[in-house]
This record gives sequence, structure tokens and C-alpha cells, in this order.
Amino acid sequence: MKNKIVVLSFLLFVGSVVRSQAPEDGAKTIKVLSFNILHGATTKGDFNLDVIARVINYSKPDLVALQEVDFKTRRAKGYDLVTELGNRTKLMPLFGSAMPYDGGEYGEGILSKYSILKSNNVSLPYSEGNEPRAALEIITVIPSGDTISFIGTHLDHTKDETDRIVQAQKINETFSSNEYPTILAGDLNAIPGSKPINILQEMWASSYKSDSEFTFPSDNPNKKIDYVMFYPENRWKVIESLVICDTMASDHCAYLVTLELLDE
Repeated sequence: MKNKIVVLSFLLFVGSVVRSQAPEDGAKTIKVLSFNILHGATTKGDFNLDVIARVINYSKPDLVALQEVDFKTRRAKGYDLVTELGNRTKLMPLFGSAMPYDGGEYGEGILSKYSILKSNNVSLPYSEGNEPRAALEIITVIPSGDTISFIGTHLDHTKDETDRIVQAQKINETFSSNEYPTILAGDLNAIPGSKPINILQEMWASSYKSDSEFTFPSDNPNKKIDYVMFYPENRWKVIESLVICDTMASDHCAYLVTLELLDE
């Protein structure tokens, strides 16, 4: 498996082009992107959805898990952010609400190259006074004809890991009986080796091979908190992982993973 980091300057689209490892003939590959979009604001605070879409389009993903997604809030100028990004990337959008916020709603988003057969928005447990969180799932069929599940989530961001622990447990409990091979992607606000990640890894295999695959902050990444995981382990193979940092688009780097779906 290859691990790479790409830095995208907001003054120049790319300094170099990085291509995925070529799969074997007949391989069933899926490119998955996890991206915390800072509720549509850039790190300059100028609310530029085109800059966010640029990162997604550069990645050429099949499935995208978006975190910090606003739906018609005042701070997002009344936009439905996931639909706006869907229009800019030619991907099918879906929003999953975690809570009412600022005249609209706030939660998760998914963009899909494939049609969505079914969706499920699961509320995650949280402590009083903390932000509600959700896990948004879609069922889709990839071009090989295989049906898969894709889940995007965003765990609690506070210093105390109590909520992250119970949220990780809820994710395992909810999706352990999934009928189809499943991918989990998102901003988990926890570093490798922490209790929330260890709980998730009781069920999910992770795409990273090194805990130095840093994703935050985008201007000088020094910790990994954004992930792509999969279940069951024997149905997936990691082809490549790529950290894409655009210092203007978000305070998070985007995390792109190419997976191959294996036959049973």
C-alpha cells in the first residue's frame, strides 16, 4: 500500500499530480474521501464553496463523507451545502441532520457517484451540553454489481473522550450486523491508540499503516483524526491512502483512500 501527502496551495491548483496505484484487471476499486468542510467557511472566513469543491474534484472520489455540514443555516447564507457541493462535483448529495442550528440544521453529508438505494441516519449518544452527533449511512451498488454500505460520521470534539467512547460503541453496535461490505469514514477527533479508536478497531480495520499519516491542521498537520475504516476485513484491500491538504479550503486535510472489494 502507498501512503502519500499532497499539499494544495490556494494560489496554485496542484504542484504535482499524484495518481493511484493501478489495480489489477477486473479489480473492484472504490475511491473514498473523508473531508471536514468547516461548515462551508474557508480558513479565511470568506465562505467559498468552489475552493472546497476543488479539493473534491481533484480527488476524483466515488464516495465522499463530509463533516461539519450546514443545511440552510444563517452562517451558511441559507445554502444546502451538500447539494451545492453535489452540483459542483456532479455527485449525488445526501444530508443527515444531527441537530437544529442557526435557523437550519447541522450534521453529516454524503456525496456519491452511484445512485442511493437506501439511507439511514443514526443518532449517536452525547452528554448534556455537548453537540449531538450522527452516523449517516447509504446503501449503493458499484459498477461491478456489488452492493455495499457507506457510512459518514463525526465524533465529539471536546477534550473529554467520554462521548467519543460511547459514540464508537454505538457505531459498532448499530452496524455490526450489516448485510453488505461496509466502509466507515469521518472525522473521529481521536488519534490512533486512543480508546475510541481502539473500540472501533475491535470491529473495523483501518486503512492507515502509520499513525504519522497526519490530517490536522491543514497548514501544518501534526495529528491524525480523520479516518477510513472497513468491515469485514477480509472483504477489503487497501490500494492507496493519500492526505490532501489545502490550507484555504478547511482546517482539516482531506483523506483519500482507494479500496478494492474482494470476492467472498
